[in-house]
Amino acid sequence: MTEHRSSADPASALPAADRSRPSRRRVLIAGAGTAGLLLAPGLPAASAAAGTARNLQPHASYWFPDSLPAGTPGDGIQWRSLKAWTPETDPDLAFNTASVPLAARFAPPPANTTARTGQARISGLAAFDHTAGNPSQGSATADYYALTHWAYLDELVFWGGSSGEGLILAPNAPVVDAAHRNGVPVLGTVFLPPVAYGGDLRWTRDLVQRGADGRFPIADQLILVARAYGFDGWFINAETGGGDAALATAMRDFVQYLRAHGHGLRVTWYDAMTDTGAVDWQNELNPRNQEFFTAADTMFVNFDWSRSGLAASGTLAGELDRSRYALWAGIDVESRGWDTPVDWDAIVPADARHVTSYGFYRPEWTWTSLPADRRAPGDFHARDDRFWTGPSLDPSAPRSGTGGWRAPAESVADRSTLTALPFATTFNTGHGLRWYEHGTASSDTAWNHLGLQDRLPGRRWVVHTAGARPAVAFDFADAWRGGSSLLVDGALDAPATLELYAARLPLTGGAVVELTHRTDPGSGPVRVEVAVALDGPGTPGTPPRFRYVPAGSLPAGGRGWTTATVRLGQPHGNVLHVLGVRLTGSGGTAVRWRLGGIAVRDAAPKPPARPGLPAVTSSATAADGISAALRIGWRRSAGPVRHYEVHQVLPGGGRRFLGGTPGTAYYLPALRRTAGEAVTRLEVRAVGELFTSSAPSSAAFTWI
Repeated sequence: MTEHRSSADPASALPAADRSRPSRRRVLIAGAGTAGLLLAPGLPAASAAAGTARNLQPHASYWFPDSLPAGTPGDGIQWRSLKAWTPETDPDLAFNTASVPLAARFAPPPANTTARTGQARISGLAAFDHTAGNPSQGSATADYYALTHWAYLDELVFWGGSSGEGLILAPNAPVVDAAHRNGVPVLGTVFLPPVAYGGDLRWTRDLVQRGADGRFPIADQLILVARAYGFDGWFINAETGGGDAALATAMRDFVQYLRAHGHGLRVTWYDAMTDTGAVDWQNELNPRNQEFFTAADTMFVNFDWSRSGLAASGTLAGELDRSRYALWAGIDVESRGWDTPVDWDAIVPADARHVTSYGFYRPEWTWTSLPADRRAPGDFHARDDRFWTGPSLDPSAPRSGTGGWRAPAESVADRSTLTALPFATTFNTGHGLRWYEHGTASSDTAWNHLGLQDRLPGRRWVVHTAGARPAVAFDFADAWRGGSSLLVDGALDAPATLELYAARLPLTGGAVVELTHRTDPGSGPVRVEVAVALDGPGTPGTPPRFRYVPAGSLPAGGRGWTTATVRLGQPHGNVLHVLGVRLTGSGGTAVRWRLGGIAVRDAAPKPPARPGLPAVTSSATAADGISAALRIGWRRSAGPVRHYEVHQVLPGGGRRFLGGTPGTAYYLPALRRTAGEAVTRLEVRAVGELFTSSAPSSAAFTWI
């Protein structure tokens, strides 16, 4: 579970076959004490441009509370004091500021009879890169942890912090924007490491220092950072030993102050420090750590919990007038993923109310454990779907497989944010091998930026059919827009209805569904219908009562993308509860049907307002004179905007997609000079909820 092992780590002495079993005192180590050990195992290293271009790359912010380490930071690392930070002097503020507000969401009736609503919840502690290496605005690779199973998460912790880089890590804007679009709060990390991993008790004292006015200045700074960057709170992990009862009291008061003055910011406490100031993992809620739990919103219980300990913890939480589901029972999946042995009935028993919530430590295992020769986006999503849904890849029957893994879909109800029109998706997962616009690749560069991720189906994949079940997956070989599409592949010997979205979309008499789709070369013909369920919420595990509206037939062999507009014809006041599609093949022939986008609207789409004129705020041209790194910014458009897109205008016509962001600042790591041009014109467009684009605003970059 630790990112860096040493002889001081008790887990390192276990035989290889036993290292997945939690040792008696497992610790949440986010980094090592030396700069040479900063890259977490399994996290691909990103190369940086040479010279001044490297200095232009913005990263997620990280700090020490106040005093800095002795010596010199490692290559590419900046040691900074949070106490000295101000938004006004932060050169990366615009790049790290999230733009998407936290969406409200609801829990539809679960897809199966075992998942529960209003009981156990799930937290995820995920590292997207090492502490100093999280790009603020995506990067030029598709090999990235593109988390999409937001429907099962209650909060995400942006995991990191190390004694060689910085102890406090704020999340980057793309992760926050993607999470917020799906109703999931995101927390930054405060990590005070054990002495064996470079920890120093002075940093704990720095964190909880108190001013003459009685305030906690570092807590005030943590609140200011979260407000300025637009994320939702902090995970406090105090594991530096050597403290005393006075320090424990100061820490409790610090946590209490942070929560009280944060006015809605979440605070999660990790079960490490006790009321004596010693670091002594309790693996349960008890009188030794309850004062920290009551000071915070939730507590992450260390991994060596027992069935009786969790039961007692839930009881004590109730006696403290707190919910038992504010306790996250830690599950370390960093090393073995779905092969991790877990006593699931101790947390989420099938025949009784759930005991506590649970928290995954390092669920990005589905990405980091990919073999070197199978790291394409589709490989990752296949593993991630299995982790969250189960080996059946069908949340309506999540136990249709072997092994002891109890996927979240089996126990925890999914949630949705689809409550208002218009709604549209192009099934963009936030990374891809190319970028597509209207079915044509406008960039052949691999990319990732989770801020561009659409709201994706939460139940992957529920298919109702009396025949053979087709394969359903995100696919990256072709797309209508963005980097991916939805591919249904199989011999349709009976009609197959694919549930896509649980919703509460209010309909008017003019409501329509737009469907952009195609068949691939070699596919048989397919008849397509929009499937809508208008009845109120049903019972868990009961298939919706669909009404089917014809959306046309596609011929065999594939003839390109086509868009069908289907009028629902429902009286004003009806509510759309489930949205899907039904496919019917011909004579059981194999079908490869691709869905590029779907939208529900009750008015004609209108383009958003043009953004303010962009400006190149800094640049660095490579020595060869044919590429340059740029920072570019613009003023926000008036009115609602989904995101902004940046293009390069090519000599002789045409344009190349360079990137996109929900924010108003973007970093271009390698603008390519074309045909020896002296000036390159850049265009920024605002994109609306229905993917309509504004008129462009332009900026010129002069090559030196």
